[in-house]
Amino acid sequence: MTRTLLTVVGARPQFIKAAPVSHALRRAGGVREILVHTGQHFDAAMSDIFFQELDIAPPAHNLEVNSLGHGAMTGRMLEKLEIVMQAEKPDAVMIYGDTNSTVAGALAAAKLHIPVAHVEAGLRSFNRRMPEEINRVMADHLSALLLSPTQAGVDNLAAEGIVQGVHHAGDVMYDITLSAVARARGESSILAREGLSPKGYQVATIHRAENTDNPERFERVLAWLEQAAQTMPVVMPVHPRTGKLLEAQGRKLANIRLIAPLGYLDMAWLVNQSAGVMTDSGGLQKEAYFHRVPCTTLRDETEWVETIESGWNRLWTTREYAERREIADYGTGHASDLIATKVKELMG
Repeated sequence: MTRTLLTVVGARPQFIKAAPVSHALRRAGGVREILVHTGQHFDAAMSDIFFQELDIAPPAHNLEVNSLGHGAMTGRMLEKLEIVMQAEKPDAVMIYGDTNSTVAGALAAAKLHIPVAHVEAGLRSFNRRMPEEINRVMADHLSALLLSPTQAGVDNLAAEGIVQGVHHAGDVMYDITLSAVARARGESSILAREGLSPKGYQVATIHRAENTDNPERFERVLAWLEQAAQTMPVVMPVHPRTGKLLEAQGRKLANIRLIAPLGYLDMAWLVNQSAGVMTDSGGLQKEAYFHRVPCTTLRDETEWVETIESGWNRLWTTREYAERREIADYGTGHASDLIATKVKELMG
């Protein structure tokens, strides 16, 4: 019997995470996956290109919910997702990560008594001022299947009383990074286009609300990056929110080259060939490790604590890295196959 899985995505990292799992579900057979795009990331540079590059089927539904505050965006998504779920009648709903799309998908499914599978469950920064932290906690407590990329995530869930349906699955981002680097080596021309030399530049990204919504903190982050750029050039793909802020302020960045958002292959190769990464992105912290590139996190805490403990990452508030070692938690590049198996079991 073919079961129906409804997958909710809305932001760039979720498109990337969904790709290897969708491929694994196809290989496993017996599952009809319906992809729903909430519209949270809506322009071609942050959305369309990822479906094309990563061989994901075009979304069956695009809810076109974006450019709203947290409450309005989540509420509008919840309303529209409920309509889609009632029409499609899925056997389970899959959500990824920690965005407004994530929590809206979990809430809509839970209210309709549809079991929820959460990929990247159990992550905690323990900073409840971050909207992403609230989204994570709510999504986990509404989920029937909790697929954690790390043992730390499993431990966090146990501390909150969640032990049923919990699995240490490994990280699907590692799965896709392995294949993306092989493709990007032959297909990406990002270094030639930007006139960059391997290991002769650093990569920076800023997009988190905790950095962009506070003018004083935003300026501190920019000044920190300008100081880092004095030792080695910095290339920064600009998130739309950050670009609008810089434009509104008329802020020019010294020794930092601003470029348009990149597709996944170009971004993977840009990071792979860099000397270092500076970011407030959770996903990019891990991707830096996958490429074995040191990272500095432009936040006061991180949910990816193992990257700090293993010496591949540090917070911008500290000067030194821990002693460097490999991270076993992320698996061997087959997390998506385990996730596909567990999701099929959830659906019966």
